[in-house]
Amino acid sequence: MEDRDLFITILRKLLRAEEKSTLAKGEVGLALDQVDVDSPHGVYRYSRETSKWVLISVDDEDFAQKLEPGNYVVYFDNAKCPACRVYDMYWYPFVKLLGDAYPFSYLVVLCNWFSKDCGSKAASKAFEKFDVHASPTTLIMTVENGGRIARSVKVEGVKRMDELAKIVEDYLKKAG
Repeated sequence: MEDRDLFITILRKLLRAEEKSTLAKGEVGLALDQVDVDSPHGVYRYSRETSKWVLISVDDEDFAQKLEPGNYVVYFDNAKCPACRVYDMYWYPFVKLLGDAYPFSYLVVLCNWFSKDCGSKAASKAFEKFDVHASPTTLIMTVENGGRIARSVKVEGVKRMDELAKIVEDYLKKAG
């Protein structure tokens, strides 16, 4: 192996080690293509600008208080939930392909198993605050100033893209 090839091989290993280190830490600002079972626990927000899921909260007691006023669709995801892996096949394409059609921000709250097995205080508290005991659960909510939840609808179970679209549209119609 030439010196150049050896250097490139070592550099690649170092970069992979750094990436794994960042993932393990779950630092706020971490950006992922998709939140999955190996992602750090916490609350993620979809960035339309980068098409990435950005970790916005790990240790906050109540992340909702820090949200800007607006409409949100929140996916409560358990890494150990087989039904959640099925829902992933609909949720992520829905957000990427249809998300811009609706005036919503999209969030994922990830733990291993509800608040019982969670490496994030923010995610654990969110499961408790919103009384989530089934997975997957999708919460549609309107947040006002100061993080007050003005209105919300909770939907349990796997929903296809067309079902998600109908739920979101019905929520908007009722908002008037």
